[in-house]
Amino acid sequence: MERVENSEIIASTASGVEEGCVITQTDWGAARALFQRGMSKSAIARELGYDIKTVRKWLTVDWQPQRRRRAHSLDPFEPFLRARAPEVGYNAAVLLREVRALGYEGSYPVLARFIRSWRAPIEPLATPRFETEPGKQAQVDWGSTGLWLGSDFLRVHLFTMILGYSRRIFARGYGHERIGNLLDGHVHAFSHFGGRTREALYDNPRTIVVGKNLETGEVLWNQTFKDRMDFYGLVPRLCQYYRAQTKGKVESGVKYVKRNALAGRRFRDLDELNAWLLEWSVTIADERIHGTTHEVPAERFARAEAAAMTEVDLRPVPERERVLSRIVPPDTYVAVETNRYPVPLDWVGERVQVRVLEREVLIDGRRGEVVRYERLDGKHRVAHWTGAPRVWPRGCRGLVAERPRFDPVYGEHLGHVQERSLAEYAALVEEVGL
Repeated sequence: MERVENSEIIASTASGVEEGCVITQTDWGAARALFQRGMSKSAIARELGYDIKTVRKWLTVDWQPQRRRRAHSLDPFEPFLRARAPEVGYNAAVLLREVRALGYEGSYPVLARFIRSWRAPIEPLATPRFETEPGKQAQVDWGSTGLWLGSDFLRVHLFTMILGYSRRIFARGYGHERIGNLLDGHVHAFSHFGGRTREALYDNPRTIVVGKNLETGEVLWNQTFKDRMDFYGLVPRLCQYYRAQTKGKVESGVKYVKRNALAGRRFRDLDELNAWLLEWSVTIADERIHGTTHEVPAERFARAEAAAMTEVDLRPVPERERVLSRIVPPDTYVAVETNRYPVPLDWVGERVQVRVLEREVLIDGRRGEVVRYERLDGKHRVAHWTGAPRVWPRGCRGLVAERPRFDPVYGEHLGHVQERSLAEYAALVEEVGL
């Protein structure tokens, strides 16, 4: 039977109870309470106004509320959807396209909610925490965020290194993630920590690894990076592809830098940003109680890890140079790495040598002239000409000075005009007596 309470039908069906045997949650609780006090089932049925069979069944099951199901617009298509959904990976967009061809007129969200419970639950993968002894491992990664530098909102790339044992952190901002900045970040990090760990864990960017044989495990390193790590004596380790949580300490560290050190901040330039990151890491990040170790990173480092760090030779990284050859196009803009750099007008058509340094681009002309630019970040940017004002020559090269005399089309339209000397015209005037 059904009861009406507050103008709303409350009907519930417990598992194991036949359809139509319904009871409110209030009466279910009252029936159990009366039964525990020693009242008989027939007396409870008379008291609450239910059939004795209903009381018997509800005294043996727990309360499991279940609203009566209303008709759904997708009910006619449910057999098709249940059969088809596993074949398309429960992709609601694909199912919507196909079920509309069968006559369904509803929306995507309705369909997505309809099939949501059909998917098999995803089993969470166990991710054990990997701890290392003092001085063994550091984790390195790049992060990026948008920041106001002066009056410009720019994308800043954050080199981040965190020590695996003590959780001390170092961060430094750069304009890009090329190999020169990657190596420069190591130099500043080693200087900040007073040494290096025995190994470091990295992701798989092209600045570190060129390729990897997944069957044999053989790694083809970026030679510039590997040579420098060999010089430091640091052993690089790589995460598995698509398994960034392997270096979860630095992943969390990058988030911490962005959400704590940089939240709501504005800086004049990169130098001011990096000065603040250094101050923040020493006065805030290294002095907090870490959520995993429950220790202050600076104290944990001083107690156990400082003595385990290895000194490194911090001589500057030699500047890398690439030499390219270009022919200056008519617009005088030489293309280098998708960016363009202007040169003098009289270099058009010449072959020039382009030297690409870490922070500069030098273009050498044939007469010993050198045009120097700061290397542009990003793609498809144009450098500003800083030399003397450039005046483009007037007129067009290649035009014939003398008028054409044998243009057949011109002759057909205007007819042929015979050329005569002035003496002939003078004789004609004298003859007619003009």
